[in-house]
Amino acid sequence: MKEMAKFLTSKEENYAQWYNDLVIKAGLAENSVVRGCMVIKPYGYALWEKIQQQLDTMFKETGHSNVYFPLLIPKSFFSKEASHVEGFAKECAVVTHYRLKNDPEGNGVTVDPEARLEEEYVIRPTSETIIWHTYKNWIQSYRDLPILCNQWANVMRWEMRTRLFLRTAEFLWQEGHTAHATREEAVEEADRMIKVYAEFAEKWMAMPVVVGHKSESERFAGALDTLTIEALMQDGKALQAGTSHFLGQNFARAFDVTFASREGTREQVWSTSWGVSTRLIGALIMAHSDDNGLVLPPRLAPLQVVIVPIYKGNDGLERIRARANAIMKDLREVGVSAQFDDRDTQKPGWKFADYELKGVPVRLAMGERDLEHDTIEVFRRDTLAKETLPVAGIARHVVGLLDEIQENIYLKASRLRDAMTTRVDSYDEFKRLLDEKGGFFLCHWDGTAETEALVKEETKATIRCIPLDATAEEGRCMVTGKPSSQRVLFARAY
Repeated sequence: MKEMAKFLTSKEENYAQWYNDLVIKAGLAENSVVRGCMVIKPYGYALWEKIQQQLDTMFKETGHSNVYFPLLIPKSFFSKEASHVEGFAKECAVVTHYRLKNDPEGNGVTVDPEARLEEEYVIRPTSETIIWHTYKNWIQSYRDLPILCNQWANVMRWEMRTRLFLRTAEFLWQEGHTAHATREEAVEEADRMIKVYAEFAEKWMAMPVVVGHKSESERFAGALDTLTIEALMQDGKALQAGTSHFLGQNFARAFDVTFASREGTREQVWSTSWGVSTRLIGALIMAHSDDNGLVLPPRLAPLQVVIVPIYKGNDGLERIRARANAIMKDLREVGVSAQFDDRDTQKPGWKFADYELKGVPVRLAMGERDLEHDTIEVFRRDTLAKETLPVAGIARHVVGLLDEIQENIYLKASRLRDAMTTRVDSYDEFKRLLDEKGGFFLCHWDGTAETEALVKEETKATIRCIPLDATAEEGRCMVTGKPSSQRVLFARAY
């Protein structure tokens, strides 16, 4: 076990290296031969599937249906909404040809110059343009509204500096795109979906978040308002975990999407979009894990319980297996995923360390002596504590323990966030504590883009959000001394 622990750099020693070591050693993902892209390995994809399944259920409970739109978007579509193209132009990958041919020099294949597309395609960085081009055909009357669609897809944004899960050129996500008859309905939709994300983050990811509005300079390209959930990682940096955008009528105007109202007038449609991505896996890692490996909340863990046998001969293994099968049957009947690890290629100590590395919430160990005494060892990943308990009623105990672990992980993250959230009134104090302590800072801001840009340039901290639950508080901007009516949330961020 000590040998396996050496695979991970300590968080205190080098947080970035610890994160990278953990993603790779826990078998979540690895870098691809394609620059800036990643290979999501089976264990990492199983984690994404758990996230996807729960969110998909929540989306459908709020009335949304899944759809799929093309990966390739005509370049001309991006010219129709000015702020949208400006926001994504530098990140777009462009398809210019549709055919290869053998190189006449004998050097493999080359692009056929005669196969140039009449119009280039952009590999989707996001799908607003092609979706609103399509919605024009779907929407004729108020009876066609609202449209509540979601798409599970991959997107590409040409990133120069990449990090597995947190920022890659290609990543997986979901993007909701809705159309409404009134401004009020669209605003309500954007608010509803950011609350869905916040509920998911806190109840399933065990990760406390701050919900708020982005400042104008931080909004999604083409949005009138962007709502966000901001989480704090263990190194004191913020992570934007999900966003929901009120798009107004910008895309309806750009693609001429109108409808006949109840009153018989032609009106432009109101819209929203919202999304989360595989970045959530990075958030899970950095919010909870430790120097022994992943710490996964039980509700999202691909495997919740593992049973490791400790035996000498095949007869002992089979007797333990019979007892383990009964326990697993009881666990599975109440919806708990469980596995019996009878591999003879690794010793129990190696297995213990491997399951700690992978963040399996509960490990049960049973030896031949346990069979004699009708006991079993129970280990919980969050605290690394273990105890020996009677086998009778163990499934019921494990169910309760999983709930306790879920709650404990959330409380630990909440305590950290509270301890690293600071109210600051002085710019000098802000800069000092930003370097010494990090975390979230609640500060007065004069509301100008110039002050926001100055803080970012001088400190690399940005306004993460204007919190929804912030109370009115008269004060003075920490930088300019100008009047301010409430505090906003600053932090350095991923």
